[in-house]
Amino acid sequence: MINNAAIIGGGIAGAVAALALQKAGIEAVVYEAYPTGADDVGAFLTIMHNGMDALAAVDAADLVAEVSSAACGVEIYSGSGQKLGEQPYDQNGSTISPRTLRRSELYRVLHDEVSRRGIRVEHGKRLVSAAPSRGDRVTATFADGSTSAAADVLIGADGIKSTTRSIIDPAAPAPRYTGLNVIYGYAPVWPELEPGVYRFFHSKAAFGCITIADHPADSQDQTWWFTRVPAPELTADELASMMGNDWRERARSFFTEDTTPVADIIASTSDTVLGNNVYDLPSTPRWHTQHMVLVGDAAHAASPALAQGASMASEDAVTLARCLRDLPREDAFHVYESLRRPRVERLVASSAERDASRIRPARTQPQTDTDVAAAERRREAERVWLLDHHIEWDAPVTNITTPAAP
Repeated sequence: MINNAAIIGGGIAGAVAALALQKAGIEAVVYEAYPTGADDVGAFLTIMHNGMDALAAVDAADLVAEVSSAACGVEIYSGSGQKLGEQPYDQNGSTISPRTLRRSELYRVLHDEVSRRGIRVEHGKRLVSAAPSRGDRVTATFADGSTSAAADVLIGADGIKSTTRSIIDPAAPAPRYTGLNVIYGYAPVWPELEPGVYRFFHSKAAFGCITIADHPADSQDQTWWFTRVPAPELTADELASMMGNDWRERARSFFTEDTTPVADIIASTSDTVLGNNVYDLPSTPRWHTQHMVLVGDAAHAASPALAQGASMASEDAVTLARCLRDLPREDAFHVYESLRRPRVERLVASSAERDASRIRPARTQPQTDTDVAAAERRREAERVWLLDHHIEWDAPVTNITTPAAP
């Protein structure tokens, strides 16, 4: 019987895990390394259909919807401005709309709900070690010299640089640089861009943008954009030295020869432009020990090519809580992994394939319109398994022995 859990990390995976565990009847405490939260100031994200479905399972989808904007579809364009395809987001009768919001706003609303439901969050708790303790439990030690109360399980939700992962398996592979930088910016509204529709432009780099109108947290409408550009991996010092105008000009340089509005959209952006290296984690050999288990980017991490980071973290957290609710601890960990590993590793591979298609032609010449259109047709089938995933909270979890289909 699992009575309580220590969650390491207060990001998206950790906050959703806390909500899900409480709903499953398991007490949880969240231990967050940062003094006031893990806000990635400035960047934004989209929670796709499957992510909103996972949040709905723990009664948090409406809360997120209140502080975000709906995305109603995607249009694909070439660098010459030719429309190559479109995909409405209400396909297959789906009533769940993807939502776009700043990452910091998502953290805030989730943490507010965690607090409202009476779940304890302790800040300034950076994990340094964890080990089994008396009574078949686990104890975590933190950098400030304190120790947590022993818990029945320790859940590592501490991101792609996870300390929990290295404790579970000191030989675990390190994150892999994808060969890309990701850059985010906020431009004035471009009138020709219909609000709520993501537009992706494929040229020497991949560029996506959406015009946000009537955003709950913004008094002014804006066009939010991001791009993934091929570049050598930047060191920590180099990243620290990059200013907003440096990132803006790096992004714009890939689109100056296009006959699209992309270069002008980037140029119109203020210096509030952010960038970073992009990493992924294709496969982690060990997800758990007898007492510890990984969720979200700590277990697997995809590049943002398919906009699934927050969604997969939420799926993980809800699935783990259901398994711990219905099964003994060791069985719960095995079943959780068998349900999640095939799906998330397929996502990482699909995202990496997209990134590779951006890097190779960018070194020589842009993809042709035919190349891009063919690639989009091949990937259309993937969206069904990815977006239509549903978690039935009330369905009992059984002790299966074969991996689930992704």
